Amino acid sequence: MKVSIITVTMNSEKYLSDCIESVWRQNYKNIEYIIVDGKSTDGTLQIIRNNSKHISSWISETDRGMYDAINKGIQMATGDIIGILNSDDMFASADSVRSIVDCFENNPVDSIYGDLVYVDPNNTQKIIRYWKGASFKRSRFRYGWMPAHPTFYIRRDLIQQFGLYENHYYTAADYEFMARYLFLHKVSSCYLDTMLVKMRSGGLSNVTIKSRFRANRRDYLAMKKNHIPFSFIVSILKPLQKIPQYKSVHAKQYSIVNGEENFFRLPVTFFPAD
Repeated sequence: MKVSIITVTMNSEKYLSDCIESVWRQNYKNIEYIIVDGKSTDGTLQIIRNNSKHISSWISETDRGMYDAINKGIQMATGDIIGILNSDDMFASADSVRSIVDCFENNPVDSIYGDLVYVDPNNTQKIIRYWKGASFKRSRFRYGWMPAHPTFYIRRDLIQQFGLYENHYYTAADYEFMARYLFLHKVSSCYLDTMLVKMRSGGLSNVTIKSRFRANRRDYLAMKKNHIPFSFIVSILKPLQKIPQYKSVHAKQYSIVNGEENFFRLPVTFFPAD
């Protein structure tokens, strides 16, 4: 099974090397790694060139934002399954992709998702927030739930059927994409109870109160478009889903091995879409 991993960049020199290294250190080797750059003016392109032997293909051209760039990467992809790894993020361990492939091969599903941790930007050993997933039930979308997008992998042929990211939703484009597939089109999914990605804290939708309000407005429009009942109320509930994620940082047991957090893992749980 070929796995296409897409990273989009725009003046990403600060952390891009960490991201690329986490890909080429994967012990699963049938990976197609694609980088789509938005005409960076810092040292991003030099980092890409320096790591060209670990990159299957890359382009650098102007785009209409992050999700437009992701769509370009998807159109370049030839893998059986596709996932996104942000330029500030990294795989949590060398067997992250292997775990993803095993989940697809052992379960009759069209998508999977796992756990994610937010870490301090300058100290990736310091965990700020733990995004703990849950067994897949389509009905969870009715209460503002969503998988962690950086851990979401889906079969490429489904994207050809149900479409790309809709760029006009801006910061809610990832939520709209998953709601369209998992809720509207009832695509089956599997929860992989494993920490897959370490994500540096911060983000476009959480910088100010004004940006958070705009993000909630876009969430509401995405919910309404995908026929999630009581969309206005659900859009209010959605941010509240994050509160337990901060508490779980203290409650979740983990150990540090070879400089990486290794959370105690439970078996994969599979639920068909209801």
